[in-house]
Amino acid sequence: MRSYLDFEKPVAELETKVEELRALAEKGEGVSIGEELSKLEAKAAKALADLYAALTPWQKIQVARHPQRPHFSDYVKQLVAEFTPLAGDRLFGEDSAIVGGFGRFKGEPVCIIGQEKGSDTASRLHHNFGMARPEGYRKAVRLMELADRFGLPVISLVDTAGAFPGIDAEERGQAEAIARSTDASLSLGVPNVAVVVGEGGSGGAIAIAAANKVLMLEHAVYTVASPEASASILWRDSAKAQDAATSMKITAQDLLKFGIIDVIVAEPAGGAHRDPAAAIASVGEAVSSELSRLTNLSREQLRAQRADKFLTMGRKIDVKA
Repeated sequence: MRSYLDFEKPVAELETKVEELRALAEKGEGVSIGEELSKLEAKAAKALADLYAALTPWQKIQVARHPQRPHFSDYVKQLVAEFTPLAGDRLFGEDSAIVGGFGRFKGEPVCIIGQEKGSDTASRLHHNFGMARPEGYRKAVRLMELADRFGLPVISLVDTAGAFPGIDAEERGQAEAIARSTDASLSLGVPNVAVVVGEGGSGGAIAIAAANKVLMLEHAVYTVASPEASASILWRDSAKAQDAATSMKITAQDLLKFGIIDVIVAEPAGGAHRDPAAAIASVGEAVSSELSRLTNLSREQLRAQRADKFLTMGRKIDVKA
C-alpha cells in the first residue's frame, strides 16, 4: 500500500480517483470509461511531476526519509551478486547499523559498505535506524583496509540521520572512530565511490563518504546536522526546522553547485520510493560509470585526486549563490 506524504495530498486524491475508475473498468459495469480514465491518469501524472519539480528543501527531507524508499539491503539484492557480509570490528563487537562485505558488481569484485535503516519495526530496531556506534565505523575501517589490500574498489551507500549519540557510543570513542573511518576513506589506494541514497547526516555520513566521487540521488539530502537539531541550536526552537532546512543548502542541487558532490542521479517521477527498482538501476549505472573513469588511475593518483577534491571545498564558492 502506497504511503503519501502530507504535501502529496492533491496527488493522492487524484490517484485514488484513478484507482476507483480502474476498479469500475475491470468490473465492466456501465458505459466505457476508458477515455475518462486516461485523462485522469494523465492529470495525476502531470500533478506529480509538477509537484516534484518544485520541492522545497523541507519537502525533500521528507522524501529522503520516506519509509518505502529503498535501503542498503535493497541495493545489494539488485546490484551485487554473491554478496558475503562480514561482521564485527575485532575490537568490541558487531554493529548492525553499518552493513558491509564483498561481492560482484557488474561482474567485478568490490567491497560495498552502507548504513541500513530497516524496513519495518523489528528491522529498524535491529539496525538502530541506521545510526552506527563506534564498532560500526571500526568495522567499516576493517573492510576498507581489506579492500585496499586486495585491490578492490569500494562502494559506499550513505543513508543515516547521523552517528548514534548515546552514552555507550561516547564511552567507546564515537568521535575517534568516525575520524579514523574518514581517514581510511581518504587514504585508500583503490577507487571509492559514495552515493547518498537518502539522508546524509553529519559525521555519520562523511565517515564512509570521503570518496573519489560523491553521488547523490535527486531528492536525497546531505547535511552537517539535521534541520531539527540546527533549529534547536540556532533559535532554540525545533519548530523552525523548515527555516533551517532552507538556509542550510542541503539539497543535491545546491551541493552540486557548491562542489560538495559530483553527480546527481535522477529519481523516478515521484521519488525513489515510487519505483525502487528503477532508482536502484540508475544508481548502479551511475556508480559503474564513475568507477570506469577511476580504474586506470594509480594508487598515488587516486589519493591525490581525493585529497584535492576535499581540500578545495569552500575555496571556489560564490557567496552570492
